[in-house]
Amino acid sequence: MVQWSDAERATIQDLFSKLDYEAVGPATLCRCLIVYPWTQRYFGNFGNLYNAAAIMGNPQVAKHGVTILHGLDRAVKNMDNIKATYTELSVLHSEKLHVDPDNFRLLSDCLTIVLAARMGKAFTAEVQATIQKFMAVVVSALGRQYH
Repeated sequence: MVQWSDAERATIQDLFSKLDYEAVGPATLCRCLIVYPWTQRYFGNFGNLYNAAAIMGNPQVAKHGVTILHGLDRAVKNMDNIKATYTELSVLHSEKLHVDPDNFRLLSDCLTIVLAARMGKAFTAEVQATIQKFMAVVVSALGRQYH
């Protein structure tokens, strides 16, 4: 079980309470699909993903990016039991969708970059460390079914 300091809890809760899901979610997923084009194979039913402009203008990509961020709300609300919180999602991504679990880490890295760009100087080393710790726990929980 992960131990969270009061400062880490406050940082995560504060960041997610102020997050613009409609902007950050799509930006994160778009970045992942553009930078790591092999991740596009899981989104074949999303239509045109042939180039960066098509990906950034795709409403299904935008919608799924928002869905992903709202999925992180579950972890924020259940920080002491993230693994159990994501059991069903881990099974879904492993057994039904057959998603490579490394893609969770790639998406996490993209989220970190998007947050850093949007937050500017407020994205301190301490904030980054906390977000990366949080996302590492989420990634581990989502990959749990694969072990």
